[in-house]
Amino acid sequence: MTASIQSRIAPFIAADVGGTHVRISLVAADGDGGAPQVLAYSKFRCSDYASLGDILAEFIASLGRHPVSVAVIASAGYPLADGTVITNNLPWPLSPRELRERFGLDAVHLINDFEAVANAVNQLGSSEVLQLCGPAQAAPGPLLVLGPGTGLGAAVWIPTGRRGVVLATEAGQAALAVGTELEMQLLQHMLGQRSHVPIEHALSGPGLLNLYQALCALRGAAPVHARPGEITAAALGGGDPLAREALEVFCGLLGSTVGDMALLYGVHGVYLAGGILPQIGRFLAGSRFRERFLNKGSMREALERVSVKLVEHGQLGVIGAASWYLGSEFVEQ
Repeated sequence: MTASIQSRIAPFIAADVGGTHVRISLVAADGDGGAPQVLAYSKFRCSDYASLGDILAEFIASLGRHPVSVAVIASAGYPLADGTVITNNLPWPLSPRELRERFGLDAVHLINDFEAVANAVNQLGSSEVLQLCGPAQAAPGPLLVLGPGTGLGAAVWIPTGRRGVVLATEAGQAALAVGTELEMQLLQHMLGQRSHVPIEHALSGPGLLNLYQALCALRGAAPVHARPGEITAAALGGGDPLAREALEVFCGLLGSTVGDMALLYGVHGVYLAGGILPQIGRFLAGSRFRERFLNKGSMREALERVSVKLVEHGQLGVIGAASWYLGSEFVEQ
C-alpha cells in the first residue's frame, strides 16, 4: 500500500442545505492537504421530503458499500451552540443530534452555508466565473461571498496564512437600503405590510416576487406571475414590461447592496455565488448593477479596484463544507 493511500481520509458526507434544494456529496481527500474529491453527488428538492433525515437516508442507501461516520452540513440559517438553527428559509427543523442518532454517525458538524461557500473560493477556476466589474485579479485581502437564493447569504474570507479564516454573517437580515425614488416607493409599500424589511425580502428568489408584486401595486396592475422563475423567464423573454422592470430593480438594488457590503467589510474582491444569479448572468452584466455598485460618492475610486465576479459552480457549497472540515481540528486520518 502506498503512502498516499495510507494517508487518505475516510470518506464523509458533505451537504449544502438550502431553502429550495439539498445537495449532498460523498467526499474523500488525501491527508496531506489535498483538495476534496467528490465520489458521489445528488441533488434533492426540499419540498419532496418530510425532513433532512429522509433525504440523507435516501443518499446513504445509494452509496452501497461506502460506510460513513461523519457528516458536515452547510445550512442556511444561524447555528446556535446547542445545535439548533435559527432560520427563516428551511421547510423543516434541523437537528444535528437527531441525525447523528438516526444514522449512527460519530459526528455531525453544522456550519453556515455561506461560510462553506467562502471556504471554496480559492478552488475556483477561471472558467467558473463571469467578470462583472473591477480588475480580473483581486488584490490580496479579504473577499466577500454573497448570493440571493431562497434567502440572502453572505460571508467574508479573511487571509491568515495558508488557509484563511471565514466570518459568517446574517447580512440578509439587515435592513434594506434604497437609493432611487422608485425603490423608496417600493420600500414604503413593503413597510405597510411589515415593520422590518430585511435585505433578503427584496434580494432573493422570493424577494424578486416581492418586488414584482409591489411594483404591480404601484402601477395599478394585477400580477400575472406567482413564482420567481416565471418573473425571470418573462423578463428575459422581453414580452412583459413589469417583469423586466422588477428584474431591473432587483439588479440595481443588488449592485447598491454589494457596494455597501464591500465598504463595510473592506474587501478587495466579491464573488456572487449561486441562487438565481447564474440564470440572469447576461442580464445582470448589462443592468445598472455596476453603476449602482460604484455609486458611493468619494469611495467610487476605491470600489473601482474591487473585483466582482459571478460564480458558476453548482457544487460550491458541498465542496466548501468539505474544505472546512478538512481544515478543521475534527479530522482524523
